[in-house]
This record gives sequence, C-alpha cells and structure tokens, in this order.
Amino acid sequence: MHTDVRQLLDFYASPLGAVARRILAHRIRARWRRCTNLTLMGLGFATPYLGSFRGEVGRLGALMPSTQGAVVWPSSGDVHSVVVEEDDLPLPDNSVDLMLVVHCLETSEHGRALLREIWRVLAPEGRLLIIVPNRRGVWARFDVTPFGHGRPYSQPQLERLLIDALLTPVDWGAALHMPPIDNRLVLRSAMTLERLGARMSPAFAGVLIVEARKEVASPLIEPARARRLTELLPQRMPG
Repeated sequence: MHTDVRQLLDFYASPLGAVARRILAHRIRARWRRCTNLTLMGLGFATPYLGSFRGEVGRLGALMPSTQGAVVWPSSGDVHSVVVEEDDLPLPDNSVDLMLVVHCLETSEHGRALLREIWRVLAPEGRLLIIVPNRRGVWARFDVTPFGHGRPYSQPQLERLLIDALLTPVDWGAALHMPPIDNRLVLRSAMTLERLGARMSPAFAGVLIVEARKEVASPLIEPARARRLTELLPQRMPG
C-alpha cells in the first residue's frame, strides 16, 4: 500500500525531509544534466525533485498513484500533477524520455506490471531513474520516514526485477548515509556524515539509486521469458 500523500508532505516539510531532499536532488541532477526539450515524468511522489527541471524540459508531469493520493503541483501556474493507476498510465507508447520513480516501487502491489507499463511509455532511448529503500540500510528499519515503508530492495533483487521488464541497469548509486534522526546536531552535520558514509560504508546507504535504459529487443533464451515477452510486445508496440 502506498504511503499517504499527507505523510509524504509532512516528511518533506520537516528538517530531516528537507535534508534528504537536498541530498537526493543533487544525485538526480548529477545524472540528468542536459534535459532541454525532453519529456520528463515523475511517478509516485516525485514533486520534491521535479522543480529544478521546470523551464528546462519540454514537457513535465507528476503522476501520482490513486492509492497514494495527489496534490496540486505546482502551487501556481499550470497544473502538472495527475492521479493515475500505476499499471495503466495515461500516456502514449514511446512518449517519455525520462522517468523518475520515487516513493512508488517499494509500496506498489503490482511492481512487475508497473515496470512493464514504464517500459511501454518510455521512448526507445528513454531512461528510468528509480530510488528505493536499501534492504541493508538503516532508513528501511525505521518507519519515521517514507523510506521505512514498503519493501526495501537489495541490488540483485532490483536488478532482476528490471531485467525481467526489459529495462537494463546502466548505473548504480546510493545515498542517505546519514542516520534518519531529526536532530539539530545530526542535520547540521548531514553533508559531512553523507561523505563519510559514502567512503566508509557505502553498502549501508539508506536508498539505492539505479538508472536503467529501455531495451527494444532481447534474446529469447528461456521459454518462460519468451512467453512473457509474447504477452507484452504485440499489445504494446505502436501500429
């Protein structure tokens, strides 16, 4: 079950949420520097990380699952947020250049269908960036933040899930090495703790960050995978 949108809003309004947002936003922009005229969609609760792309990308949208709830975003100007069913996105095939998934996959009840739907809407050269709680991290063990809800993943688990959906991981990263403690001293030292944690214990970061590309063709080796591919492609390929 998705985290309620009010809990997400409360988290990002807190000092701890503000620090987490700053750290993750930096990691996202480090991967997606040149986005001029591209179509970027955020799925889940990605609005804290979409603001810096306004005025740069060609099209921008915040897709919010109905089981989570939605907010009007941005607060002024044209509205770019919409309520969706996560396994039936209201987007044409091959229409999205960049898809950012935050606070979504770990709480989804239909993870495989969700990734197949993302595959459908991604352009042939499209890229997907997913942020999920790290199974080995401290943040997944405390439900005081949204990253403590849902199913945390290890890198092998997430990699298998992506490959099964014809999405090939091309870059791995991690973030939130600081502890999830809303303490003034900890928050004041957050960036120092983040750098130290990245060097000394990278495997225990709070979240995993993976960038994947869409595969438009895949060798059919296993009969089980061939059946899944047959189910997927004839229904989704553009006419």
